[in-house]
Amino acid sequence: MPPRCFIIGHPVAHSRSPLIHRTWLAEHGLEGSYERVDVAPVDLPGFVERLRAGAFAGGNVTVPHKEAMLPLLDEVSEAAQAVGAVNTIWREGNRIHGDNTDVSGFLAHLDASVSGWDKRVVTALVLGAGGAARGVAFALKARGVGRILLVNRSRTRADDLAAALGRPVEAADWQERAGLVASADLIVNTTALGMHGQPPLDLDLAGLRPGTVVDDIVYVPLKTPLLLAAEARGGIAVDGLGMLLHQAVPGFARWFGVTPSVTPALRAKLEADILGD
Repeated sequence: MPPRCFIIGHPVAHSRSPLIHRTWLAEHGLEGSYERVDVAPVDLPGFVERLRAGAFAGGNVTVPHKEAMLPLLDEVSEAAQAVGAVNTIWREGNRIHGDNTDVSGFLAHLDASVSGWDKRVVTALVLGAGGAARGVAFALKARGVGRILLVNRSRTRADDLAAALGRPVEAADWQERAGLVASADLIVNTTALGMHGQPPLDLDLAGLRPGTVVDDIVYVPLKTPLLLAAEARGGIAVDGLGMLLHQAVPGFARWFGVTPSVTPALRAKLEADILGD
């Protein structure tokens, strides 16, 4: 039977993952399906049992289930354990495995956008201290960035995350963020601030050095106010859409047996979909 796959969330109607995976299925001439499944939190254990029983080959997990899914799995990758969340799961026999491909997707998109960035980034400034910040900080640490500064409106959350990940991750006060811009070689916004319908991100880029990489994991709008301001000061802007595309690759390869490519045509299709909203 052709693999049947999914993205689960609550709500999940907004997800663009089906557009990505269905495009790859068509591109490679593969049989199979990828669907949205709205699963309320109370129904999550029952859904996992359906997966275990063979109803699906695997799928993606989005909010609010990324953390709640962890204890329901049989095997979890190092990245998922470190981040405390999964976004990709699959069945092997009657055992369910989980991974966090946001980590590899974040790095793959940076690699594709700014070749050799990791050879010249000594200090990274990460805005936020939630699940996305944990994944980004873990990824930067794994790549060997020498100093990773976390700033969050709640200093306690930043302290807790820095303690959990260990050196070279450290916390700083939210009020210090503008002053830290000048020393950063890479700035990453992991908050929802600046997203369509959300308050703007209040970050003064007056101290930004030309050539500094500024990465915003938000992808609606495609060019956030942060990225526009960074470009105006000579920064290198990296949007969040590429991370969404690259994080999808390992799951598709796992479920359907073919490793797809993130192409300009696929990106253009996603951009058109976003701009059409």
